[in-house]
Amino acid sequence: MMKRDHMRAFLRRAATLAAFVALLWAVQVVNWIAGYGLNPAFGLIPRQLDGLDGVVAMPLMHGSFAHLMANTPPLLVMGGLLVATTTRALLPVNAVVIGLGGGLVWLFGSSAIHIGASGLVFGWFGFLVARGFVDRSPITLGAALLVGVLYSSILWGVLPGQPGVSWEAHLFGAIAGAVAASLVRTHVHVPRLGGVDLD
Repeated sequence: MMKRDHMRAFLRRAATLAAFVALLWAVQVVNWIAGYGLNPAFGLIPRQLDGLDGVVAMPLMHGSFAHLMANTPPLLVMGGLLVATTTRALLPVNAVVIGLGGGLVWLFGSSAIHIGASGLVFGWFGFLVARGFVDRSPITLGAALLVGVLYSSILWGVLPGQPGVSWEAHLFGAIAGAVAASLVRTHVHVPRLGGVDLD
């Protein structure tokens, strides 16, 4: 019964992740039809009150289909690891990543319109890696190792110098993810193996 409940919870979280990625693509189609007019309306504009809503809306906006295509695989991979290894803490983790990461971009980011889900990608990366060291369970360490092997090269994205790239969103997203790993207690559910509880 417990395994069935865990599987149902996992499937609900996985469906939520799939729906979120589908929403990103739907917003991109609307944005493209609108000539990308949604970006200045809902993008994050540092230190401007009318750009403050971008703290929440920024991950939904993209500059092109190629931009969203680049973000989709890491969103699915890291999001999949999150839904597989994190239970009720998903909402608080994402609140910290989006709120703190976006808030720091709003406070300290360069004067531009910041858009894209890559801040969320870097936030999930920072969370998964930092949580492995904070929690030190075999599951979270394994997830940290997998993310590190697959995506360690993205760390170059936190450095300034790439035109048109919000390195601030990357940097502050990763920092917010690490903060979330230290602040939010996550509970890893895995099946019992041979009577040993790996929970």
